[in-house]
Amino acid sequence: MKIGVISDTHLKGFDETLKRTAEAHFGGVDLILHAGDLVEPGVLGVFSGRTVLAVAGNMDSRAVRETLPGKRVIHAGRFRIGLIHGWGSPAGIEERLLEEFSSETIDCLVYGHTHRAVNHRKAGILFFNPGSPTDRFFSSRRSIGILDIGHEITGSIIDLKDGVS
Repeated sequence: MKIGVISDTHLKGFDETLKRTAEAHFGGVDLILHAGDLVEPGVLGVFSGRTVLAVAGNMDSRAVRETLPGKRVIHAGRFRIGLIHGWGSPAGIEERLLEEFSSETIDCLVYGHTHRAVNHRKAGILFFNPGSPTDRFFSSRRSIGILDIGHEITGSIIDLKDGVS
């Protein structure tokens, strides 16, 4: 199973560049996760016909926050993925977010907020942040990600150039 992962799109609606990025990199995925800060619900239109699970972020409009949960747990094969956006300083964010799932066992924590790509394990949990495909302010790197589900759960970050690579 392959899962496309995206976060922090920060767009007010449908975007052709984001659509081309999704078509180029998420064409063969079984599921797409959006870790928040869509801003407006129309952004999800770039994934038309695809199954997308998303959470609301701190910069999302009222329409998004009323429609999407703040966090969720996704079952993928034998693994459980915690999906959340994040808040506050990047310092200590993984510990704060992991605490949000303290009543559940998760194998992977997918988050956003920092606009910085992360793909590492700590205490048996894969921490995965795809970065942002659109940001040019907080990070010089624009990126999305893929989670591969097999005997284990692994992630890879895809660097983008001019929105599409």
